Amino acid sequence: MKRYLGILLILIACFAFATPSASAQNRYIVRTSGGLGSVLKLCLSANCQVQGSLDGNVGQTYLVTSTGNLIQNLLGLVGSLLEQLLGIQSVEADRLLPLPQRPINTIPSGLYDTAPVNYYGTVVTHGYAAQPAAQIIRLTDAQNGFNIAGAGIVAVIDTGVDVNHPVLVPVLLQGYDFTRNQPGASEWLDVPQLQPETSTSSQNQQPVMVQQSSAAVLDQSSAAVLDNGGSSTSDFGHGTMTTGLVHLVAPKAQILPLKAFGSNGQGYLSNIVAALYYAVQHHANVVNMSFDVSSSSQALSQAISYANQSGVVLVASAGNENTSAPVYPAALNSSVMGIASTTDYDTRSTFSNYGNTDVWIAAPGEYVISTFPGGTYAAASGTSFSSPLVAGSADLMLSAKPSLNQKSAASAFSHAIKLTPDLNHGRLDVYQAISAWVNSSSGSW
Repeated sequence: MKRYLGILLILIACFAFATPSASAQNRYIVRTSGGLGSVLKLCLSANCQVQGSLDGNVGQTYLVTSTGNLIQNLLGLVGSLLEQLLGIQSVEADRLLPLPQRPINTIPSGLYDTAPVNYYGTVVTHGYAAQPAAQIIRLTDAQNGFNIAGAGIVAVIDTGVDVNHPVLVPVLLQGYDFTRNQPGASEWLDVPQLQPETSTSSQNQQPVMVQQSSAAVLDQSSAAVLDNGGSSTSDFGHGTMTTGLVHLVAPKAQILPLKAFGSNGQGYLSNIVAALYYAVQHHANVVNMSFDVSSSSQALSQAISYANQSGVVLVASAGNENTSAPVYPAALNSSVMGIASTTDYDTRSTFSNYGNTDVWIAAPGEYVISTFPGGTYAAASGTSFSSPLVAGSADLMLSAKPSLNQKSAASAFSHAIKLTPDLNHGRLDVYQAISAWVNSSSGSW
C-alpha cells in the first residue's frame, strides 16, 4: 500500500507541473489492461473525465477528455509507471477525420434511366440495377450462376443513411449514431431544413449537380438547400450511397448503418473505433469502411484485430490521393482489404491510390449510381464507392458458403482480372472470386 501511495503521489506531482490547461476540452483514446477502474484512477490524478467505453463489454478502450495536454505529457515522463501501476497501454489524441471527396464534371446517362424494374422484391430504377459497374464486375453472372443474393449482416461505417428509402427499408437494421450517442443512424438529423421523404417525389425531377461531388435526382429546392449549406452538407448522402451499393450487390443481406461521420464529412477517430466494436458485438459478418486516414492509430489497429479474431471481413477504400503512401485502415493489409478505383474502361482512376501497401484489389469507382436521401438516386466517384462493391461481394461469398473470414475472403478476391501491377491482384470479378471460394477446400486457405 505504501508503494502504491508513493507512486500515486509521483503521478500527481507530474500532472501538477504539466502543461497549463486550456479552456477547450481535448479528447483522448485510452487503452488499458486494468479496466474502467484503472482509467478512473488515472483521471483522479490527472483531472480528466472518463466519457465512456468505446469497446462495449471488452472494457479496455475508453474516451477521456481533459482541459490540457496532461495525458500526453504524463506518457513522456512516467509511462512505465502508468503501465506498472494502472495497466495503461496507450494514450492517443482523438482526431477529427474527413471523408474523402472527388469532384465530378458530368451527369451519367444512367441517372436519366428511371424505368422501374423489380430488383429482389423492391422497385428500383433500371439505371441503378443495370449500371456499368454492375456489368463490369459480372454481378448478375454471380447472383444467377450460384443462386445467391446475400446473407448475414454487412455493417457500413459512414455518415448514416436515409432510413426511409424504399429500396433500403426492407434490409436496414436500426444501427447506431455515434455522433449523438443514440440508437438509429439517420442522415436527416444533420440537415433539419430538409424534410425526409418516404418515397420518390415527382417523376418530373431531373438530375442536378450537388456540391460538385455528386449528381442527384432532386427537386430544385432540396438541391438549393444542399448547395447553400456549403461545407456543413458537403457529404450529405454519402452513407446512403455506400449502403445502396452494398445492397445492389447483396440485395438480401441485412445492413447495419453505423453513423460515425456528420453530413459535413467529419467524424472522430473514437467514433470509428466504437463503431467497429459495435459491429462485431452486433453480429456483423462484413464491415465496409469508405474512409482513410494518413497516420496509424493503436486504438484503430486493436479494434481491427478484434474484428479479425471474431471472423469479421473488413473492407476499406484505398484513398483518393493518387499516391502509394500508406493510408489507414487500408494499409493494415494483412487485416483489411484496401480497394482502389477503376474506370469503366479497366484503367486505374487518376485519383485512386495505388500500390500493394494500400490496394488488395480494385473495383469500378467512377460515376457509380446508388441510392440517395429522399427515396431517390445519385452518382459519384471515388474509392468510397468502389469499396462497398467488394463488401457486398464478400457477403455474396458468405451466402454461397459459410465460415468466411478475412484470410479466406482475401484469398478468393485475389482471383481477379489482372490489370496493372499497381492495382495488386487486379479488378474485382465477383463470379471468379465466388467460384474460387466455393471450390476451395476448407483447409486450403
